[in-house]
Amino acid sequence: MLRFPGHGHGHRQPDDIVIGPLDLSARVDEALAVQAVAFGLGADEVAVRRQIVLRHMTYPGARALGATTHDGSLAGFVYGMPNDRTHWWSTVVEPYLRAQGHDEWLDDSFVITELHVHPRYQNRGIGRALITISTDSASEPRSILSAIDTDSPARGLYHSLGYQDLARQVLFPSAPKPYAVMGAPLPLRRRRDML
Repeated sequence: MLRFPGHGHGHRQPDDIVIGPLDLSARVDEALAVQAVAFGLGADEVAVRRQIVLRHMTYPGARALGATTHDGSLAGFVYGMPNDRTHWWSTVVEPYLRAQGHDEWLDDSFVITELHVHPRYQNRGIGRALITISTDSASEPRSILSAIDTDSPARGLYHSLGYQDLARQVLFPSAPKPYAVMGAPLPLRRRRDML
């Protein structure tokens, strides 16, 4: 478990955030509520993603971590799994990666499927800790993920961890914005590595 001392909010006590294993199947609705706020999802999208998350958590090697507040609420979560070329995500991104000469990244990689931190808890290093701890236990030599292809804090975080763009302007069915597929060798870069 990793503890994050919170930042005081006025007269309230600081929030302690604890990062540790998360039974995502049991807490899927709470996790998706965090994702809905962080990512701007509507009820229909949440319903679809609920089924996807529950299916993903049955895959071999799938695991999740949560960032939990002192009262047990979920402030953020990450989950991922060893990548499999037969999974839907891989079948969508494979032509884009192949066109850039990077489709080998689909093999022997740990994919970060979702990483979300509630806006109230962002900019405290929680997302960095979630993804780093999650990938530290991966047996694969590298990690891949997709993120909306824009100059965002999320993409800045991934770049700072060593992720590089493998393909850009990747279009997912029903997604309104293009994505970038990113990859990094494991273990992920630490802040001290950037000095």
